[in-house]
Amino acid sequence: MYVFQYISAKPLTISGGGYLQGGSPFSANASPSGVRRNETSHSLRPVTVAQLAKATQPHTDAEWTVEGSEIGQVTLVAHVVEVLIQTTNRVFWLDDGTGRIEARCWLDTTVEEEVEKWAGIEENIYVRVTGGLKTFGNKRYINALHMRPIKDPHEIYSHILETIHTSLILERGPPPPPGQQQSRSSASTSAYTNQTYANDNGMEQYNHLPPLQKAIIQFVIENASGAEGVHIAAIVRGVNTDKAKIDIAIEKLLDEGHVFTTMDDSHFNVSR
Repeated sequence: MYVFQYISAKPLTISGGGYLQGGSPFSANASPSGVRRNETSHSLRPVTVAQLAKATQPHTDAEWTVEGSEIGQVTLVAHVVEVLIQTTNRVFWLDDGTGRIEARCWLDTTVEEEVEKWAGIEENIYVRVTGGLKTFGNKRYINALHMRPIKDPHEIYSHILETIHTSLILERGPPPPPGQQQSRSSASTSAYTNQTYANDNGMEQYNHLPPLQKAIIQFVIENASGAEGVHIAAIVRGVNTDKAKIDIAIEKLLDEGHVFTTMDDSHFNVSR
């Protein structure tokens, strides 16, 4: 408890890493030419602020690239330094120890659920934000689609490790399966080399999720038709569970950044 209270009051200090959609500046509904553009537009990459600051874009219609790899949506864990509440939008200044960046969300104040969704985000807490990288007036910001407070302090450090892991995978490629590794010595054979990296359609990374959330992800992976993903009705039939429970599970998956909406609010795909 003491450790969590401490890290909730201060940003971490570490050395260290979206996507620009068309439409009007700061528009939450702005989108590229369509969900069929390519899978990169719908990928989700863990990043640091420093990586976003160094991201490049050949031209305004091109995808952003981080360390030479195109990115779609990004997820960031950071400390909330300041919150600016306005009539139709909110601005959050975030600091993850590698730099600061703004995250913006636009609100439909006529929808109570939309207002309540962002009500719990306050200063001096850690949050996870998911969204796209945008620019306005040569200033970069995150167009926030989802943001939630961090309740488990381990998630902060886990995000840092995920960011490093993703960067290394993209730079060097995934490690070979155990059967293809050359045995040099018994000391080199560790628990790390005995892991399986490509079984069950990559479901091992979701083993920590509740059974229903894991079942939804597996169904979407196995049944997604390209970038459009899977309709909620098909998920309900395939998972064979009450729709209300599936709605709750999908909302949690959205908040965690495991799935995202595609052509409309009823189609979902897995962030991979």
